[in-house]
Amino acid sequence: MEMAKAVGILVMVIALFVQSNARDPYATPSPLNPRGQAPPPPFRVAGLTRPGEKEKCYQNSRCLGTTLQCPKECPERNPADPTAKGCFVDCGPKCEATCKHRKPNCEGVGALCYDPRFVGGDGVMFYFHGKSDKDFSLVSDDKLQINAHFIGRRPEGRTRDYTWVQSIGIMFGTHSFIVGANKVAEWDENVDQFFFTFDKQTFSLSPGHRNVWNAPENELTVERNGEFNSIHVAIPDLMQLAISVMPITEEDNRVHKYGIPSNDCFAHLAIEFKYLNLSPAVEGVLGQTYRPDFKNPVKVGVPMPIMGGEDKYGTSSLLSADCKLCVFKAEAASTRFESLLIESITGLDCTNKLGNGYGLVCRR
Repeated sequence: MEMAKAVGILVMVIALFVQSNARDPYATPSPLNPRGQAPPPPFRVAGLTRPGEKEKCYQNSRCLGTTLQCPKECPERNPADPTAKGCFVDCGPKCEATCKHRKPNCEGVGALCYDPRFVGGDGVMFYFHGKSDKDFSLVSDDKLQINAHFIGRRPEGRTRDYTWVQSIGIMFGTHSFIVGANKVAEWDENVDQFFFTFDKQTFSLSPGHRNVWNAPENELTVERNGEFNSIHVAIPDLMQLAISVMPITEEDNRVHKYGIPSNDCFAHLAIEFKYLNLSPAVEGVLGQTYRPDFKNPVKVGVPMPIMGGEDKYGTSSLLSADCKLCVFKAEAASTRFESLLIESITGLDCTNKLGNGYGLVCRR
C-alpha cells in the first residue's frame, strides 16, 4: 500500500515536471498582478533572446530583394509591452530596421502635435495655424496625398484661431483612408475616441493592445498600441504613422488661455509620420520640408516660428487634391504602381501566349 502511494506521488511529480518544461521557453511565468492576470512575457527570458522578425523588401529601390531583420533590442514590430520600442522596417532609401517607440514622438522628424506644431523633414520645428473648420494639404506627392481637417476656437480679442488637427484623410492609388477624433465633452482615458473609414466605408477596431484591422487586400493595416486612443497605421511601401488622440486639458486651457468651453475638450490628433518613398517634388505644408532643395523660410530661434501657406495648401475637402500646389493624381499613382510591379517581374517568357504563370499576355 505504502509502495503504491509512493509510486503515485512520483508519477505526479514527473508529470508536473514534464508539463512545466513543455511550455514556450520564452513565456517565463510572471507573478500575478493585483487583478489576478499575468503580465505579458518579456522579450528576454532566462538568458534566451527571441529571434528578431524578418521582412523581405519588394519596394523598387536599392533595398529590393533584401531581407531585413529586427535588432535584438526590439525583435518585434508591436511588442507585448505597449511602452516598449518596436521594430521599424524601412525598405526605402535607408534600407534598415531600427527601434522606435510606437506612440508619437512630438519632438521627432515628421511630428504633428499640439496647436499644430510640426517638425519638418529637415529637422526644423515650425507652427502652421491654418483656419478652424478648414482642410489643408500636409503632403502632396505623385502617389500620396495627406490632408488635415482643423478645428479651433478664437477667443474674443484675438486676431487668429487657436487650431488643432481633428482628422486626416489619406489618398493613395485608388484608395482613401480617414482617421479622426470624436467630439468629446469630458475626457475619459479609458474610452476610445477614434473613428475610421476606408474607401468611404466606416469600420471599427475593438479596443485592446495589438488588435488589428486589415484592408480587404492588405493595402492598409491599423493596429492598436495599448488599449485605447493609440494606433499604428502602415501603408506598404509608402508610409507608417503613429497616432494618438489627446484632449485639451484644464491646465492647457488655463496656461494658454484657449477659452475652451465646458462641453468640448477639443480632442485632436498627435501624429508622427514616417515616409518610405517620397519624390523630390513632394509638396504640402509638411511634405515640402522633405525636398532636397527646400530652403526653410521660418525664423529659427524664435519662440513660435510660423510657416505660412494657407492660400497655397487649402483644399476643398478632406479627400481632395485641389490645392494650388497639389501634385497627387489617383490615376497616375495607380499607373506608376502597375509599372513598378511589371518592372519587378523578371524572367518573363513571351515565347508562349502566357508568361510563366504570371497571367500576363505578351503581344508584339
